[in-house]
Order: sequence, then structure tokens, then C-alpha cells
Amino acid sequence: MATRNIEIIVPPREPHYVGDGFRVHNFIPSAYRLDMKRMDPFIMLDYNSKFYFPPSDKPKGVSVHPHRGFETVTVAYKGKVAHHDSSGGGGIIGEGDVQWMTAASGVLHKEYHEENFSKEGGEFQMVQLWVNLPAKDKMSKPKYQGISNGQISKFKLPENSGLIEIIAGEYQGLKGSASTFSPVNMMNAKLEENGKAGFSFPDHYNTGLLVIEGSILVNNQQKVPTNHFVLFENNASDFFIEAKEKSVVLVLSGEPLNEPIAAYGPFVMNTQQEIAQAIDDFNAGKFGFLEE
Repeated sequence: MATRNIEIIVPPREPHYVGDGFRVHNFIPSAYRLDMKRMDPFIMLDYNSKFYFPPSDKPKGVSVHPHRGFETVTVAYKGKVAHHDSSGGGGIIGEGDVQWMTAASGVLHKEYHEENFSKEGGEFQMVQLWVNLPAKDKMSKPKYQGISNGQISKFKLPENSGLIEIIAGEYQGLKGSASTFSPVNMMNAKLEENGKAGFSFPDHYNTGLLVIEGSILVNNQQKVPTNHFVLFENNASDFFIEAKEKSVVLVLSGEPLNEPIAAYGPFVMNTQQEIAQAIDDFNAGKFGFLEE
């Protein structure tokens, strides 16, 4: 049986700060073939690898900024984040939780370290993804999904190998917790040492994985260390991972939208005319109001 070949293993780039609260390695878009089209519909991936933030009286984070045309997804591994947006969405997510914001027609948005986490300090580790919306849904109504770890569907692997947390999509017939606008699979493989898991997604789905903790062997061939991203070729459906030590792996696979992408900062649309309209609408206050 053919397995998906690895196209490239991408090391973490030098980190940079988003606001003053997110110290991230940017994987998508990046110089390693991973432009906005290659992992479509996943058009951005920033990874805040495990980092200690000292105690602070003033919560660190990102102040009010706009979004239109896509969804932002934050997966929390360590630490806590408080989110607010101008459509009324918001909440606190902590270890194991997921925040899924559909910006769609436009929201103002801010996120900061949660107040108590800021005061105490601690390890902080998160992934933020941008998931593109189909053209027909880009101007739909914004919405917010705060998904606690207890709400995430979990599939126990045989032989005490670990478990698969299905944030979105489907694994072994078990459906994920998030609703999506196009076929998107997003899951955490939490594997014990020597634990194994197999995955199968349609050949044409753009597929990759990020090693959050530990190290893994892919298809019994290539070792992938912590904080590295694997981009798969679109040559077959199946691949297998084995944990060389206790590991956590974020698995992503989605059906490409194959639509034009026009991107400008926090706006991702299909044409430059739509980008110009987004800027005009934002300047005209049509994204609502959110206090700093």
C-alpha cells in the first residue's frame, strides 16, 4: 500500500513577537515552499513554542485589530489566553482548549494572557492558525466557538499507545467538535513512548503535521524532532507516525479551496477590489467597536 511521501521537513525559523504576548515561529507562509496556496485552506501557522513568561501586572498580548475573510484558530498547550471580539464572542482558553473565531465579514479582535496567568507567570505554548473561507462564505456573519478540552472528541488508540483529540474533521468514524465551512481535519495525536497512529486523508487534501512535544518517526523512515513541521506530498492517502518518546503532534489536512487569494495584513479575500473594500469598511467603522 502506498504511503504519503514527505515533501519537506521544515525547521523552526527565528522567533518574532506578535504584540508583546506571543513569541512565535512562522511556518505558513514561509520561504520553504509553504506559501498561502501550498497548505490551502491553512493560510497561516504561527507557533509559540514552549516559552516562560515572567509575572506581569499588565497582561501581555495583542491589542485591538481587524480581521476579514477567514477564521482564526488558537490551540492552547500551555498557559491561558483571554479573547474578546466585536461580535460579542469571547472567553478564556487554557491548556488543552481551542478557540475558533470566524471573522468572515469582519470583526475587531484582541487577545491577551489571562489575568491570573499574567500575575503568576509560567510556561506558554500555543498554535495560531488562519483557515481560509470559501468565497461564498467570506462575507457571512462572524461567530465564535470556544471549545474546552472536555468537549473535544477523543479516540483511544489500541495497546495504550495514546489518544487522538479530534478538534475538527473525522478520525476512525469519530467526528470532531468544531464546525467548519469546508472539509478541514485538525487533531492532536498524544502518543506514549513507542505509541503509533495511522492517518488517512484524501490524496488531494493538503496535509502536514507539527511536532509540539517529543520526536516521531514518519512511515518508519524519517525522524522528525520537536518544533519541526512536516509537509506531505499529495501522492497517497495514508501515513503513519510512531513516537520515539512521549510526544504531541498537531495533524492538519484540508481540502484545498483552489480559489484566488488576495491578502493584505489582516484581510484575506479573493480580489484586490475586495481588499480595498475591506479597508474602506474598516475605516468607516463597519467592523463594530471593541474597547482597547
